Amino acid sequence: MAGNTFGQAFKISTFGESHGVAIGVIIDGCPAGLNIDLNQVQSDLDRRKPGQSKITTQRKESDTAQILSGTFEGKSTGTPITFLIPNEDQRSKDYDHNVGAFRPSHADYTYQAKYGIRDHRGGGRSSARETAARVAAGAVAKMFLKQVAGIEINAYVSRVGKMKLDKTYQELDLASAENNILRCADPEMAEQMIQYIDQVRKAGDTVGGVITCVAKKVPVGLGEPVFDKLHADLGKAMLSINAVHGFEYGSGFDGASMLGSEHNDLFETDFSTKTNYSGGIQGGISNGQDIFFNVAFKPVATIMQGQATVDKDGNAVELHGKGRHDPCVVPRAVPIVEAMTALVLADHWLRNKNSKI
Repeated sequence: MAGNTFGQAFKISTFGESHGVAIGVIIDGCPAGLNIDLNQVQSDLDRRKPGQSKITTQRKESDTAQILSGTFEGKSTGTPITFLIPNEDQRSKDYDHNVGAFRPSHADYTYQAKYGIRDHRGGGRSSARETAARVAAGAVAKMFLKQVAGIEINAYVSRVGKMKLDKTYQELDLASAENNILRCADPEMAEQMIQYIDQVRKAGDTVGGVITCVAKKVPVGLGEPVFDKLHADLGKAMLSINAVHGFEYGSGFDGASMLGSEHNDLFETDFSTKTNYSGGIQGGISNGQDIFFNVAFKPVATIMQGQATVDKDGNAVELHGKGRHDPCVVPRAVPIVEAMTALVLADHWLRNKNSKI
């Protein structure tokens, strides 16, 4: 199976399945001498792990990261860094009901059709459990960006279903998102959203949402023409996350309704811009302003209700959702969005070092 590696200069390869022995990641290209804080790695993994609250899956995984290579005395050595995260709470029997049936809106049918074989236990490689490995790698990328450039990355939940924040990220205390189980940067709206998700959960249903991400102190010059533009790589990174159905940066789709005279970001004498409809990226290259974007997540496909589907022979069957699943994925997806953002920026920071003499 191809497609398990991401990045060029700062490169990661993830491995493992949802119900296998473990998942993990190999980071290649991390420069030597970086201070590696394992507590920070674990902190980000704890933000993503299951079983955090009543609005997340109740699968119990400590997601304890074991570092196998690439560091010595707390610093990176320049060799591949490997993290291993054991699986501890698999309940494979919960998936016996779909051995021969295809769950609606899952990867069951497409994997079977493509490979002629599939791991029905939690989706195998298509499971969102794989993203824990990305979060571990992303934590290292965050350390790198902070240490070499002071870059800060913060993501927060800005929408659940039809409920959305009416404030811009500049009007919010982004750090406050960690003060509630939803990871929404507006405390009052967070409580309403949490209550709504809990109602959806009790009804055996799921709901989608949106995560907003902001990267500050990004230097000018990150991004490569023409196919590796910064926003193109950020879009690919976000769309590679399970359940993501949309990506927009800067003015996004709202920009389509504006005039050029409204949308153009006029320069100040210090080369900053009066507005930031460009989302910190122009011509595919960072311009020194805040990079911000939205990531849309669909409702989790497994619902605790009966649904009509078909089995591997094309016979109509009814399938009832079982197992432990998130009623809304966005609370646990915040650190995943941050991790993928950091991986893109770290990769482009290193690539940019070769742009001129």
